[in-house]
Amino acid sequence: MTATKVLELARAAGVRIATAESCTGGMVAVALTDIAGSSDVFERGFVTYSNAAKTEMLGVLPATLDAHGAVSEEVAREMAEGALLHSRAQLAVSITGIAGPGGSEHKPEGRVCFGLALTGQPTRVETQEFGALGRDRVRTASRDHALALLAQTLG
Repeated sequence: MTATKVLELARAAGVRIATAESCTGGMVAVALTDIAGSSDVFERGFVTYSNAAKTEMLGVLPATLDAHGAVSEEVAREMAEGALLHSRAQLAVSITGIAGPGGSEHKPEGRVCFGLALTGQPTRVETQEFGALGRDRVRTASRDHALALLAQTLG
């Protein structure tokens, strides 16, 4: 799914978008804002790489981070909901994962959790196992998956 299509769908729906990104470091925001005129749809992006940033900027609870770790559907949910709460957007996508290199037995490289919050709807979360593709490819796959999630929600 292209960022252009996401912007077209959001425009048609009258929806503004926010992003909350960790392992992608703002790649979804860049994809959307690379397109001229995106400011009527893209509201803001949060790059919350550290746990402190997730807590301070998005309101992710320290207890959630302690109980589940940053790479979890629980944190992805709180990130997406926090992006809505701290913006003027109606739709937010969040991404938190292990881009690599490395990982652990319990959280392997390529595991990425996504959250999708839409005003008035239950927040959706999911985990994708991209595998040990290498840092750049995991990040790119995560960006593309987030754009697809936005398009599915808007479409």
